[in-house]
Amino acid sequence: MPELSAGDTAWVLASSALVLLMTPGLAFFYGGMVRAKSVLNMLMMNFAAIAVVSVLWVLYGFSLAFSTDIGAGLLGGLGEVGMGGLLGEDALSGTIPTTVFAAFQAMFAIITVALISGSIADRARFSAWLVFIVLWATIVYFPVAHWVFFFDDGNGGWIGDRLGAVDFAGGTAVHINAGAAGLAAALVLGKRLGWRKDPMRPHNLPLVLLGAGLLWFGWFGFNAGSAVAADGAAGVAFLNTQAATAAAVLGWLLVERIRDGKPTTLGAASGVVAGLVAITPSCSSVTPIGAIIIGLVAGALCALAVSLKSKFGYDDSLDVVGVHLVGGLVGTLLIGFLASEVAPAGVNGLFYGGGIDQLWRQGVAAVAVMVYSFVLTYVIGKVVDAIMGFRVSTDDEVSGIDLAEHAETAYDFSTIGGGSRPHLAVRSGGEEAAPVAVDASVNSATAKPADAAKQTDNKEGSVTR
Repeated sequence: MPELSAGDTAWVLASSALVLLMTPGLAFFYGGMVRAKSVLNMLMMNFAAIAVVSVLWVLYGFSLAFSTDIGAGLLGGLGEVGMGGLLGEDALSGTIPTTVFAAFQAMFAIITVALISGSIADRARFSAWLVFIVLWATIVYFPVAHWVFFFDDGNGGWIGDRLGAVDFAGGTAVHINAGAAGLAAALVLGKRLGWRKDPMRPHNLPLVLLGAGLLWFGWFGFNAGSAVAADGAAGVAFLNTQAATAAAVLGWLLVERIRDGKPTTLGAASGVVAGLVAITPSCSSVTPIGAIIIGLVAGALCALAVSLKSKFGYDDSLDVVGVHLVGGLVGTLLIGFLASEVAPAGVNGLFYGGGIDQLWRQGVAAVAVMVYSFVLTYVIGKVVDAIMGFRVSTDDEVSGIDLAEHAETAYDFSTIGGGSRPHLAVRSGGEEAAPVAVDASVNSATAKPADAAKQTDNKEGSVTR
């Protein structure tokens, strides 16, 4: 009978906080990559994920993901609706209170939903996004989390416990899941107005780098915290996370240097995320050298994959498919080649004498999650669109989704001149009329109206999103 460990509990509590920080980090990362007229909407979409998923998780999400399996490893039951049964002192998951484990897993559910928002940036109605979150988390994420994370001595989730695929921290349940969902959602909403014609480059690269840094910091809780103990497995996951991420930055920048002639800050930030994604499923199953290889491969392939949307004609605004789907597939499948039994997972891949046994298991897990997520997300998106309309109007998209959906703008250019008094229309005879609202899309520093400034908007960065 396991006993409560104060050290393990403290580590998982700290890891939970680190993983929660990843979602605001993601908001900054995505927020810097959109155009200035959409940044608040992107931040709101991510913060909404925190609010909605947290409530769903307490009400029934944890139960569906981690209650006793109701058959075939596909779904948990409703035995922990409301989580009332977790409050007793004897409710332990290993050496930590089950409440702590539930809190840790809640952060995974939040970040997975938030990742999808990048694929539909600039054009989704906020109210429709809220409804989408409820449906997607319930129908897609909670069951898939059960498949991958629920263990019960051969009677747990069908991917992690019965199939025997290795996914230490969510390469399938989080990244392949969100990446496939992002592709489906982008297809449902369609292309942004002016896509591949108008400049759609990141409006604030320092914000992108800040977000990437917060993601890198929080990801140590994501991966090392998934050991659910302060032990050697956590240490291996921590070290491998750092090695793979650093290598992925180099891999991405190398591709940019060869392909475009210049390494970019956006490329460095994107390489960070690609490496973090790829090492997530594999951080407990490879050596540090294996982690470096995974990082290099993921950085290079994801850098190449972001151009797929132009070739295939889908508008994945912030490269959720190119980074999270492709990175998740790379990390999940390379376990079948690079896994070493000296690592905590204790399995050998093809390069370490294990044959193709682990490789086929990884492939089945990856394909199953990808297909399930894509199909169900496409159906959910179509239903939401049919009932309430998923996309904002043409006029709102042109004028800016921040103003249309939230009645706010991120940057107030009207105060650049130093005056705080509203602009007043002057009637004939010199009488002042009512204040006239200032169009936030007008750059008063240059006195260019929105239409004229459109062609010069967001010139920073070298990668068009």
